[in-house]
Amino acid sequence: MTEEIVKSALSKVTYPGFTKDIVAFGFVKEIKIEGKNVSVTIDITSSAPEVAHQLTTEATDELKLAGAADVVISVQAPKMPRESSSKGKNLAPQVKNFIMVSSGKGGVGKSTTSVNLAIALALQGKKVGLLDADIYGPNIPRMLGVEGMKPEVIGNKVLPIKAYGIEMMSMGSLMEEGQSLIWRGAMIMKAIEQFLRDIMWSDLDCLVIDMPPGTGDAQLTLAQGVPVTVGVTVTTPQKVALDDSRRSLDMFRKLHIPIAGVVENMSGFIAPDTGVEYDIFGKGTSEAMAKEFDTIILAQIPIEPSIRTGGDEGKPVTFCAPTSETAKRYMKAAEDIWATIEKINEEGGVDNQAIQPNTPPGVSACSTAAAAPKQEAPASSGGSCGTGCGCH
Repeated sequence: MTEEIVKSALSKVTYPGFTKDIVAFGFVKEIKIEGKNVSVTIDITSSAPEVAHQLTTEATDELKLAGAADVVISVQAPKMPRESSSKGKNLAPQVKNFIMVSSGKGGVGKSTTSVNLAIALALQGKKVGLLDADIYGPNIPRMLGVEGMKPEVIGNKVLPIKAYGIEMMSMGSLMEEGQSLIWRGAMIMKAIEQFLRDIMWSDLDCLVIDMPPGTGDAQLTLAQGVPVTVGVTVTTPQKVALDDSRRSLDMFRKLHIPIAGVVENMSGFIAPDTGVEYDIFGKGTSEAMAKEFDTIILAQIPIEPSIRTGGDEGKPVTFCAPTSETAKRYMKAAEDIWATIEKINEEGGVDNQAIQPNTPPGVSACSTAAAAPKQEAPASSGGSCGTGCGCH
């Protein structure tokens, strides 16, 4: 037996839920050979016992087929995810944690961030869903290479599309390519609710939600429909983007959503020929904003050609170029987000009851404003109309 034979055998063992093998993922950490006896250490990202059992069985079988006499497989795995303790209205109770990815403006790489964070979390052993709630710009099907694929409908429920180890649903998967959506706020709100209620999501550890840019109906509807565990703001280093990002962070505060951190995109440029990183748009300018809102910079994502080509060709950089600097930074950001989620759940979770409308079912809170007595809002109230609609 040689190390080459062992790696060749192990390259036939695919990681559960993915199409790549454990050697390509870099999960094989140590190989010891004594004659025909082989011991292998596999460091996996999943905490599920069934994953460790499947890999042990398949690796043992493949090594014995390759000529090994005695095989010892040691699987190192992280601890099991902590159950959510969140309270309040939840239209998707089978989902333990919700991650809202938002931005103050469009064009800052929010969808790219959502895709790669979702895949990074899946690679770290979590059961992950990705909801493309960016109604006007549903680009995630293309980024995952499933554009044109229609989801299966069972009764009045829709099965999410699976790709790269995650479940995904998007308006782009339900409508014809290139079709425009000219919707009023009420229709957007209804669509968000249906994405949560009528999609047959599995029992997920987390659902990453790519929101439309801004701070409007979609964000309020989502926060009232499910207890959002954490919010992530995506920005670029330019001041005009930071101005809008502050509004996104302020929205998290007003909706009682804990802030996991800020992702700064276009943070430097890595030359593909030399690997040298250049600061061309400014870098680290979001640090002051993060401190202002008592949060952290989760990642400074540089400009790399592999990010653009990956998005255009449906080959996310975190999965298809795992050794790239960008992929490493997304993986670290996912680890930090999950650490924040576990801390929040340890401390009692989140609760969206404070932002629920206080009007009778079927009655619009804002529509009662004319009939309600006029109330002078305190200067510090943030401009609430006083009717409980959640517009503060």
